Amino acid sequence: NVQLVESGGGSVQAGGSLRLSCAASGYTSSRYCMGWFRQAPGKEREGVALIDSEYPRYAVSVKGRFTISRDNAKNTLYLQMNSLKPEDTAMYYCAGRGVTYCSGAYLRGMKAEDFAYWGQGTQVTVSS
Repeated sequence: NVQLVESGGGSVQAGGSLRLSCAASGYTSSRYCMGWFRQAPGKEREGVALIDSEYPRYAVSVKGRFTISRDNAKNTLYLQMNSLKPEDTAMYYCAGRGVTYCSGAYLRGMKAEDFAYWGQGTQVTVSS
């Protein structure tokens, strides 16, 4: 039974930083493509960053500000978010695929439907 549990969300002022964590169980996350998504009220869920054994991939809106990484020993995925902006405000979700690489998912536009496993989400609020 796969479980993904996010933590680390909160409220910060614009320009601040947060680090999100996603602890996986029942799933060896290091073997698979994983990602972070976010969903703001009234908007579709959008891909933020993906990671596999090759290299990380980012949405244009966060490139240079966010860093995705993982600690294989802890079976945990991270998202370091710097220079946060009010438009980054959203519920952030950790997600995992059942395949090794992220290239296909990235080329398809980081769609939520490419990911089988989801956490419950953690709220990030950035005030101006």
